[in-house]
Amino acid sequence: MKLTIDTDAKTLTCETDGRSEVLGLYTPAAFSLISRHWIDNGWAQKYSYTFSWMGRPVIQLPEDLIRIQEVIYAIRPDVIIETGIAHGGSLIYYASLCKAMGAGRVVGIDIEIRPQNRAAIEAHEMFPLITLLEGSSTAPEIVAQAAAEIKRDEKVLVILDSNHTRQHVLNELEAYRELVTPGSYLVATDGGMKDWYDLPAGKPEWREDNPTAAAHEFVAAHSNFVIAEPEWPFNESELRERITYWPSAFIRRIS
Repeated sequence: MKLTIDTDAKTLTCETDGRSEVLGLYTPAAFSLISRHWIDNGWAQKYSYTFSWMGRPVIQLPEDLIRIQEVIYAIRPDVIIETGIAHGGSLIYYASLCKAMGAGRVVGIDIEIRPQNRAAIEAHEMFPLITLLEGSSTAPEIVAQAAAEIKRDEKVLVILDSNHTRQHVLNELEAYRELVTPGSYLVATDGGMKDWYDLPAGKPEWREDNPTAAAHEFVAAHSNFVIAEPEWPFNESELRERITYWPSAFIRRIS
């Protein structure tokens, strides 16, 4: 694909497979094309590695954080389980939302919690709302420990942000599907890998080996789950698509 922006003519020309289309530069269609390239270029520049939340690095695209906040506020889960902790910024983020809503707590799981990250999380003012579990997110004993943190009739949302290979994400989806309550979500993050396989620092196998592939395989095998874009609670624009690192991420349990 070749994109040509002409700011004088206010057009965007898109050339694909020998075909050319001229769009108005300030149209939803042009915005979508420019945004897709911005997402790819931003990933290559490690744009998401430039943010923090309440003092902890949070390696996420800001729009993804805002969109999942909309989901969390709508569902108001009693328990948010996140696999993959890294520096702990997203755990702190989810815990701060729980604090603001006056309900909810967070369970964070990682195969290795580095001592400096554990110390920073445990010293944080949001830590009273956080439980840390160290071990493989798919190990039966870890899944059992996570399940033990859930009380009867509590609403649960699960966010998968650890190892992003198709098989590992599929294993996580299988491991945590029974913990997610109807109407809530399993969220398989970073499916944008499918588009980054030929970028600097990308890997060719990502084209097929990614969380999006796992999400589609999972819902094909489980009729009580669907990939469903959460409705935006506010939208006075003509835009309808998320600008995201998490395509096809929201897997809703419908029964």
